Amino acid sequence: MIVVPGPASQELGRKIADLLKIKIVPVEFKRFPDGESYIRFNGDVENEDIIVVQTTSPPQNENLIQLFLMANNAKDLKARSITTVIPYFAYTRQDKRFRHGEAFSVKTMVTLLEACGVTRIITVNAHNPKILEAFKVRIKDLSAIGLLAEHFKKQGFDRAFSLSLGKKAQGVAAEANEVLNGGYGYVETRRDRLTGKVNVKKKALPVANRDVIIFDDIISSGGTMIKAIKLVREQGAQRIYAACVHSLLIKDAKDKITESGADGIVSTDCVPSSVSLVSVAPLIAKALTEEEPK
Repeated sequence: MIVVPGPASQELGRKIADLLKIKIVPVEFKRFPDGESYIRFNGDVENEDIIVVQTTSPPQNENLIQLFLMANNAKDLKARSITTVIPYFAYTRQDKRFRHGEAFSVKTMVTLLEACGVTRIITVNAHNPKILEAFKVRIKDLSAIGLLAEHFKKQGFDRAFSLSLGKKAQGVAAEANEVLNGGYGYVETRRDRLTGKVNVKKKALPVANRDVIIFDDIISSGGTMIKAIKLVREQGAQRIYAACVHSLLIKDAKDKITESGADGIVSTDCVPSSVSLVSVAPLIAKALTEEEPK
């Protein structure tokens, strides 16, 4: 196997290659004056099993185009198989047609990757892993919640209460609780399908005088997380941390979260940021060795 670290995941790609003790083919990349992307492999990939590592966080469109170019380039250069590691998989939150006439964007992304020659996709904490099972190409969705919980345990948060945003995501809190063993629950939420606005219903939670970690897959604007933090702060929680796999943190979301009463934010390096304290490289390296490319 050979790792090709994409422009958006240079450090993570190198970490994965180091753990697997395999060769890297560097990517030469630049942006033309009109904004188009240029991609060149600085090495041979013919008859090799290629692992392209490229997150597709903002700027999503540019990162996706680079991913398509790298995958199709590997196909043209006669790679034996092409695995794309997409730690944050853009456009997968539109996982069904909520309203008549909407584009089914996750289907479009997978279709384009298949057309580019991709034979396997590995992603982390997709919004709806079940929908990924419907496609022909092999897609493996990994969970980094346990890694986040392990981080907090090492930082002295053993027995902290694990909280998720929404009843449907309660499995996230349950997964974290397997490590922290402090009990778990969920904040009741309701999303408006037209506006996307999320409301949090006030309810009693067993958080008084306790450390609380609020886990989520993605923090984007941070609106729902802020409401949850205020809720548990009002109910007497001690230390409160926001933990997520994908820290998009649009505009001033990070500042707003800390100003709302959070003692800190911790994320993974699925999306490189100032709060990416936990690496998913071991998780991805393990998945790559467990299942051989075809």
